[in-house]
Amino acid sequence: MALFEGLGEKLQATFKRLRSKGRLTEADVSEAMREVRVALLDADVSFQVVKNLIATMKERAVGAEVLESLTPGQHVVKIVQDELVNLLGQTESKLIFASRPPTVFMLVGLQGAGKTTHAAKLALMMKKQGKRPILVACDVYRPAAVRQLEVLGEQIGVPVFSQEQSDPVDIARAAALHSRQHGNDVVIIDTAGRLHINEELMAELAAIKECAPPQEILLVADAMTGQDAVNVAESFHAQLELTGVILSKLDSDTRGGAALSIKAVTGCPIKFAGIGEKMDAIEVFYPQRMVSRILGMGDVTTLIEKAQEAFDEKQLQDMEEKILRSELTLDDFVAQVRQLRKMGPLSSLLEMIPGLGRQMKDVQIDESQITKVEAMISSMTAEERRKPSIIKDSRKKRIARGSGSSVQDVGRLLKQYEETKKMMKQFNSAQGTGKIVKNMPRQQLEELAPESGYMRPLGMNAGKASEHKKRKKKKKR
Repeated sequence: MALFEGLGEKLQATFKRLRSKGRLTEADVSEAMREVRVALLDADVSFQVVKNLIATMKERAVGAEVLESLTPGQHVVKIVQDELVNLLGQTESKLIFASRPPTVFMLVGLQGAGKTTHAAKLALMMKKQGKRPILVACDVYRPAAVRQLEVLGEQIGVPVFSQEQSDPVDIARAAALHSRQHGNDVVIIDTAGRLHINEELMAELAAIKECAPPQEILLVADAMTGQDAVNVAESFHAQLELTGVILSKLDSDTRGGAALSIKAVTGCPIKFAGIGEKMDAIEVFYPQRMVSRILGMGDVTTLIEKAQEAFDEKQLQDMEEKILRSELTLDDFVAQVRQLRKMGPLSSLLEMIPGLGRQMKDVQIDESQITKVEAMISSMTAEERRKPSIIKDSRKKRIARGSGSSVQDVGRLLKQYEETKKMMKQFNSAQGTGKIVKNMPRQQLEELAPESGYMRPLGMNAGKASEHKKRKKKKKR
């Protein structure tokens, strides 16, 4: 499901109606603000937060600058965008590191919020940044909690410090000493949770804080609990003075109210968002980018960063050269598919493309089909992957058996591969590219690039194409 899908759809529908009006009256703005208020309350945003937010938005939106502008609808959208960004915090909140290592990060939260998993995710993130993290198992109460952290530590290649029969405070103290002796510059403490907040839990956490002073106390809050997550954050902050929040399960069927309320209610910034089960499924929380996704404006910056992380630059250069020479093999194709999958689920990637997320909301993307394609290509011999033209009926049957697919599936894959090669040849030929553009209907060109972008490589844009033709005719005369 899309992040904040329900909230996003309602806000986008409201803005679409605003943009369709040439002029706005104060009554139009009031109606739009009413719809925004209902959308935010439905998303489980705190009532007081919504009240203050709408008051600020309305005050700005009914100003002369907006009502008398040529594009008042766009102005109102910009005001909503700005105020939501202010609500979440203007910029990302970076982790604070100690001037002298080790840096201690203490994760707290209720049972089931995802502390143990996110401790490991954070450790992997630190490892990728060149740090030497160590995980500390201070949850000695929940059955198999220590073992869970050890398994995750093995999975990501990060050591885990544990003493199952010891007191959590003693474990934290011993872990701090151990990290200094073994050169671990980041210590991540996974503390115990409870089904609800109680004095015993808070006393234990305060004692851990005292014996192993952390640079960051991060609350792991379950985004699916909505307003309850805000109440939990308030309680922990009052007792421990939180420095930040990690919102878990932000990719699930969540209304988003927790994300939009926590910063305003507690003053604690959201530092990370958990967006999946995998160990690398954690993102730095960028308020501007998150608001853009809520409002259906995409998130190209995050998409580019994911691509830079997943794709090897040399491989991309080699791939470009092969495409120019029309030498793309099935080996290359499957390598690119695998790198693309490192970026995350395709559905979440499509959401980041401006304007596409909303169009694709009803389209079910079957990730298993990509797995099937990988299996079919992996079932081919090296020669078959280099020269698919040699794959005839008997080979198709063998590939189908080996990949658990049908002969028809193999045939479709080979057909798509051949069509892709033909398309590359067309685009690699200057004459072919010219024909493609020349034969495209004017309307289609304008739909592709109504405002800029796509026609620039040809030295013109859709709006100037006719003027270009006129100049050519004059020259011929």
